[in-house]
Amino acid sequence: MRMKTLRRRFGMVLLMVAAVLTASNSVPVLSIADAQQPPGEYDLILRGGTVLDGTGAARFRADVAITDGFIVRVGDLSKVRARADIDVRGLMVAPGFINIHSHAVPAVLPTAENMLTQGVTSELLNADGAGPLDIGAQIDGYAVKGLAVNIAASIGFNAVWTSVMGPSNTRPTAPDIEKMRALVMANLERGAFGVSAGLDYKPAYFATVPEVIQVLLPTRPWRTFFPNHDRLAPEMGFSSRKGMEETMAIGDGTGLVPVFTHMKVQGREQGTATAVLDMMRTATAGGRWVAADVYPYLAGQTSLAALIIPGWAQDGGLAKMRERFADSALRSRIVVEADQAIAARLNGPESIMLNETGRRLTDIMRQQGAKTGGEAIVKILETESPSAIMSFGAEADLLKILQYPDAVIACDCGAWLDTRAHPRGFGTFPRILGHYVRETHTLTWEQAVRKMSGLPASLIGLVDRGLIAPGMAADIAVFDTLTVTDRATYEVPNAKSEGIRVVLVNGVVALRDGVVTGARGGVAMRRTGLMPSRPLHVSTSARVRGAGTLTHRGGLTAKSITVDLQQPSGARTARGSFRLVTTAGDTARALSFGVLQTAKDWATVSGVLRITGQDRPFTAIFDRRYPLQDGAPTMVMVQIQGVPPVTGTLSGALTVNLP
Repeated sequence: MRMKTLRRRFGMVLLMVAAVLTASNSVPVLSIADAQQPPGEYDLILRGGTVLDGTGAARFRADVAITDGFIVRVGDLSKVRARADIDVRGLMVAPGFINIHSHAVPAVLPTAENMLTQGVTSELLNADGAGPLDIGAQIDGYAVKGLAVNIAASIGFNAVWTSVMGPSNTRPTAPDIEKMRALVMANLERGAFGVSAGLDYKPAYFATVPEVIQVLLPTRPWRTFFPNHDRLAPEMGFSSRKGMEETMAIGDGTGLVPVFTHMKVQGREQGTATAVLDMMRTATAGGRWVAADVYPYLAGQTSLAALIIPGWAQDGGLAKMRERFADSALRSRIVVEADQAIAARLNGPESIMLNETGRRLTDIMRQQGAKTGGEAIVKILETESPSAIMSFGAEADLLKILQYPDAVIACDCGAWLDTRAHPRGFGTFPRILGHYVRETHTLTWEQAVRKMSGLPASLIGLVDRGLIAPGMAADIAVFDTLTVTDRATYEVPNAKSEGIRVVLVNGVVALRDGVVTGARGGVAMRRTGLMPSRPLHVSTSARVRGAGTLTHRGGLTAKSITVDLQQPSGARTARGSFRLVTTAGDTARALSFGVLQTAKDWATVSGVLRITGQDRPFTAIFDRRYPLQDGAPTMVMVQIQGVPPVTGTLSGALTVNLP
């Protein structure tokens, strides 16, 4: 197998020092240095805040210095100058939140007000298996007009399946499987961050588990993840647990990390969250990591037909479904099965609201004279295709899911302006902080921030975001623990959240005093095979050691490198040495390090190094058995700000000791 192209985009965007925050006693103040004064050492310093670094470790007081879009120092910087200061005393300084389940509207990404006011700095597009078949063209096209937040994309299984199999329930041939494999693999080459799916949605609903595995089997060497809107079929008793077992089976068969997307325990299974979470714990303890994402609401939003009208009735698409409505015998059967789905999955007809109009299904039943919810829904779908908000679960289950260590917070939303959508689009992340941390103490501040930054970053494979540490991209959310809260409701779903004071995207001030600046500091991000999905291990000691020369593709011996790093238990950052010698004879030595992250035979660290007399942020990746190249050689990639990436096979030995 040839070595795959290794691509990397860092958010190297200069700080907009002209942005000024309104001064008051209760908000941070951005002080701009006088234009006649000599430039400061750094572009920006966030001064006096309480840092939540994204790992889940205890908070600490520190200043945070930023230059050229990167965090370069964290600590006491009271004697250090910068071109601009933000006084964040009394506020929390966290990594920018990462939404790994985005339904962003492309035209809104240049402003992304609803996301920035939640503290979100990065979005992973194409959730639930949707999206185009060329994600490279997609994200580059979205970036043309500028981005208020960073974007990345998964390749959607549903889109791939539909493009080859069409809207009907038919079985794929061997050539069909090969066509779908080619589409998936081509998009992983283009930088896809995972393979998303929504097997609950037609026509991908018709794919069997063995067929999904056959399509995705070649993805194993990419070490990525499989977030799936689990399928709840009538023959499975509409069981949430059985749907999750399907997702796990696909993960087992492909090597992808299974992710229960917007995890919930629905309908008749309410109250069984403990059993489902125990299933996840058992699998993870056995070496098969299982993760989830979750939003803090007990209702979801999707098209009215999608999860209620039986699959066989949707076979072939909307027109075919309506033809079946016109057949009295089929219509009666559809109504009965729709009522069964409502009873098994949801909290009854009274739990369903058409969000575009605000009409409750029970009100529509009375107006129509319909005897059941299924009957009313069929009548609606004869002429309309509305979306609906539907309640499904119990608060006790939600609390347990939120507390599960490997459950990521994601909003099932994205940059949008919709005034009649779900409140999660404007409220998810501040709702976690305000209600589930400050008010109910379901989570600590440290746990909540980890679930919104460091954990989603490691799950999707990011190495330079999600943590407050030297060398990381300066995606930062500053919030007030006393006031942060959601204001969006089902009645007013576009009410903006409060308490997120400042947001930086690649060092650019994107939000100040809760108001978007209009800055477009976001970048389009791509994943490489050197960026595996992995648990966030930082609580116990880890170490990476190695030395040798780096040989580039084509046989050019270009660099020598030595590394000996360890992160003792309880330490905030790594310690040790890192040295790189260039072909020009220049030596780069690390001055400081961020967090040492490790997985099996793999490690990454960020930091600041000195080369040719200049201090520059860097990120290094060490991969002991790179699976995308024949022979699984040891690969090293070093990205130094302002310098082309250094990538090659390592001639010497490398060891990675796991936590």
